[in-house]
Amino acid sequence: MADTNRWSRVACAALLVAVVTAGCDTKAQYAPSLPPAAGFRVDDGVLKLWTGTPCRGVTAVTLIFDTGTDKSAKQIWSAPRPGVSLERMDLLATAQGSSLEGSGPLQVKQPLPADYDWTKAESINFSVDGPKANGARVDVGQVLAESAQHPSGTYLFGQSGWMDAADVQRENRKSFLTVCTPDPK
Repeated sequence: MADTNRWSRVACAALLVAVVTAGCDTKAQYAPSLPPAAGFRVDDGVLKLWTGTPCRGVTAVTLIFDTGTDKSAKQIWSAPRPGVSLERMDLLATAQGSSLEGSGPLQVKQPLPADYDWTKAESINFSVDGPKANGARVDVGQVLAESAQHPSGTYLFGQSGWMDAADVQRENRKSFLTVCTPDPK
């Protein structure tokens, strides 16, 4: 009898775990229906950003290198309210310690540490403040290694690959979302 009761408890526990696991959605509650992306490339030693579509009312841009690791570093640009329109921006030079402060309507609010070499980072997390937007992530090594292999009008949009304006227009809302494109869902 004790074996039967024990077996029943084990079976019920297994069934409960299966039901709870099956009912769990692994996607975050507020995650967009398509993967968000922003475009990055390096030209003439400068890391360049293309949001893919305009972001209006931007009050801050944040780059976080190697998020969640002991090598993590952050740079923040800001603009006063009501914000600025952002679609393309020169972010950083590849020479260690080089900054592009004052290269547009957004100004560096928090620079990278003076001794930080962003070209040694594994990833960049990018986000904008102001408009409703999604963050994006890109592989630094891939941007550095592949930029010269692609025409200057193409940017690496994360997992979506290297895209030009026609590619972005065709694929935005189909296979990915630019960071400031509202979720079609």
